[in-house]
Amino acid sequence: MAFIPSVFDVVAANARFARSFDSGELPVQPARQLAVVTCMDARIDAFAVLGLHNGEAHIIRNAGGVITDDVIRSLCLSQRFLGTREIVLVHHTDCGLQRVDEHDFRDELERELGVKPWWSLEGFSDPYQDVRQSMQRVRMTPFVPHKEYISGFVYDVTDGHLHPVDPTAPPFDPAGGERVAPGGASNAGPPGR
Repeated sequence: MAFIPSVFDVVAANARFARSFDSGELPVQPARQLAVVTCMDARIDAFAVLGLHNGEAHIIRNAGGVITDDVIRSLCLSQRFLGTREIVLVHHTDCGLQRVDEHDFRDELERELGVKPWWSLEGFSDPYQDVRQSMQRVRMTPFVPHKEYISGFVYDVTDGHLHPVDPTAPPFDPAGGERVAPGGASNAGPPGR
């Protein structure tokens, strides 16, 4: 199938939207003092998934919903200048970053372009563990002052449910079916997320 640009449809849809637009008086500060970091995946309607409405939260999106320098920049501005106090991280099942090998991807770009990217792809295999890592990155940065309310979730793209992530759970060892505690000791039993 041939690619057909969507810009004309987007502009027409905006004209219909603008005819009944009634949000011009919303303040720039999010009403719930909430910032959400999630993936750019087209299957995630962040407002609908979280029961939010326009003007209630900042929605910061990138590939994977990972905490990068640019996300830290956005969270810093969100908190320091626009009054947010809570951060919710939402990764999801079946993420494209779970399918990409970072080393191969960087090598392919270098072969094609003659230079490797200066940024990390941030691929991962376990979205729960990646949420934990992202939560830790937010806690460690000095640029985000309000860290009392940081929550993490994995959104299941097959059923629409959010699954909370325990930030203290040890990583899951898929080979052994066990959680691996810090130092390498395993915890017998079914994996808790």
